[in-house]
Amino acid sequence: MRRTMLFMPGSKPGNLLNGDVYGADSIIIDLEDAVALAEKDSARILTKHAMRTFHYDCELIIRINSLTTPFWQADLDAVIPEKPDVIMPTKIYTADDIRTIDAYITEIEKAHGMEAGGVKLLPLLETAASIEHAFEIATASPRMVGLYLGAMDLALDMKATRTHEGYDIAYARSRLVIAARAAGIDALDTPYTWDIHDNDGLAEETRMVKNMGFNGKACIYPGQVEVVNDIFSPTKERYEWALAIVKGAEEAEAQGKGVVAVNGELVDGPVIIIARNTVAEYEKINGVHRS
Repeated sequence: MRRTMLFMPGSKPGNLLNGDVYGADSIIIDLEDAVALAEKDSARILTKHAMRTFHYDCELIIRINSLTTPFWQADLDAVIPEKPDVIMPTKIYTADDIRTIDAYITEIEKAHGMEAGGVKLLPLLETAASIEHAFEIATASPRMVGLYLGAMDLALDMKATRTHEGYDIAYARSRLVIAARAAGIDALDTPYTWDIHDNDGLAEETRMVKNMGFNGKACIYPGQVEVVNDIFSPTKERYEWALAIVKGAEEAEAQGKGVVAVNGELVDGPVIIIARNTVAEYEKINGVHRS
């Protein structure tokens, strides 16, 4: 699961050492925007050595520089042999961009005797063209595990003005979620950047995107992780509601009944599926093992 993805600059040794202690499901070591041009080479080397030295107790994502720069191939040359879980391509425009990166990763995997396709892709959609081609991008490679919305660069590309309410990216959010769902992969939302200490605003925006269908949200500050994790996690009350439905459905199926009644309420197929997903998610997060 990817409820939270916490950004870490690839040029900061302290961040690379302690990145997984904040409870995020994934950490993103950033070789792109968070790294100055003069530090690109040193950040790449630092990241490579960190991956070789430290064991991260969460998913490890590396955000690379875009195809429009002279850095992306060197980024991949450095990190792919260290077997990151996911590569996050940036400034994607079309599915061909994904295929280009996929092919280059495949070459590196073969050269190092690695499992083909073991490194996954989670591109950053931050251009108008990428939103327009979202489904084609989502299905461009079997490596794809999600789509991630980048609001700031998207607004820049669209000549839009960022708003607290998210009016400027409402369509892009909807388009990305639909494309990700149609492709069977995750949808991840842009970070809350208005005020890193505004947990109320963060919570409000996170609840909104969760209701839209997003799987999680990126974080740019460790203090945001707990807020976002809590909202994307089923509560114990929600779990108990879902578990009652799952047990009722199992009993009805065993008795050959087509209709499920739980606490006097008739429950149909979609609700049963939602309940099963909720039970599975809660038990995974909380380490619950039912006999």
